[in-house]
Amino acid sequence: MPDYYLDITADRCPITFVKAKLLVERMQKGESAEIRLNAGEPLDNVPRSLRELGHEVTDTGAETGDSNVHRLTVVKR
Repeated sequence: MPDYYLDITADRCPITFVKAKLLVERMQKGESAEIRLNAGEPLDNVPRSLRELGHEVTDTGAETGDSNVHRLTVVKR
């Protein structure tokens, strides 16, 4: 179970990364978040940018029935 949940499917880049980064900044080391985001630019940029900041990011894949929406798990390091 993630400690936090964030849905940024209604947002566009670069606000998608800004919201994800703000969430991770509020988290404690070792806590996790599930981030729901769209395929395309958000799915390319958000995980890459969070990894560059040193966090662990796992793409858990597309949601069942909607290949455009993906879920990421982020663990703050």
